[in-house]
Amino acid sequence: MALSALLNAGHRIEHVLTQPDRPAGRGLKFEPSAVKRLALAHGLVVAQPVTLKDEVAAEQIRAEKVDAMVVAAYGLILPKAVLAMPRLGCLNIHASLLPRWRGAAPIQRAILAGDRETGITIMQMNEGLDTGSMLLQQNIAIMDDDTMGSLHDKLAVLGGELIVRALGHSFPAVPQEESTATYAAKIHKSEARIRWTDSALQIHRQIRAFNPHPGANTTLDGVNIKLWRTRACSACDAIAGEVVDATDERLVVACGENALEIYELQRAGGKRLSAKAFLAGHPLASGTRFGG
Repeated sequence: MALSALLNAGHRIEHVLTQPDRPAGRGLKFEPSAVKRLALAHGLVVAQPVTLKDEVAAEQIRAEKVDAMVVAAYGLILPKAVLAMPRLGCLNIHASLLPRWRGAAPIQRAILAGDRETGITIMQMNEGLDTGSMLLQQNIAIMDDDTMGSLHDKLAVLGGELIVRALGHSFPAVPQEESTATYAAKIHKSEARIRWTDSALQIHRQIRAFNPHPGANTTLDGVNIKLWRTRACSACDAIAGEVVDATDERLVVACGENALEIYELQRAGGKRLSAKAFLAGHPLASGTRFGG
């Protein structure tokens, strides 16, 4: 986490901005963000404005007269007036190798596209959407079993390391190459619905990209099922969505191209189960259809 890295490096944090508390869990109780919890534990001033276009919120930032503002997955637009307030400007920790995957969902889009690497870019913010000049960039490999969750955690650590470096040294600002820019659109829940006519490889990427949220899903006998761990395997002669192997520990389903072996899945309202545990309680005959 960037805040933790900055605190550990000895930087003086004048003000922490984070989004308002959100309802979470089954009881939908309002919960503070991890950033807020950490900031309060260190006795830092925390503000949670609904928008930075509000003059009161903007005035609070202006009054601090800070050297720099660090932004990491904040989720709110910084108006031009706020961008101009810090003496050294606003630095964004972006979870992609810009200019590839500008926008809201760079980690998920990288996995869905089958990218072999991603990384962190430290950039100077401007009024555009992740279009500012780059100060630092470092790549990491995307492993075949990486999920959105595991990749996010790796990038969070790397982002903390790079922002400390960026604030500790002077780096040349390199403009982005507009001709190679791509856009990481916000994820919609409808994208998590599995289409069994897709290839096994694409479905496998979909499952990884939407783990842990919102969870790639399908149906089985009219019940919603989420798939959490899979692998693409060899071709089979069956209709897309059809179970071709459901013996003991193996659960294999035909796809539009090749087949998908399922290792972990979850019925609506139930717990995540291994394929073996799932089949012990819900035996499936060959020819049963997912998504039907």
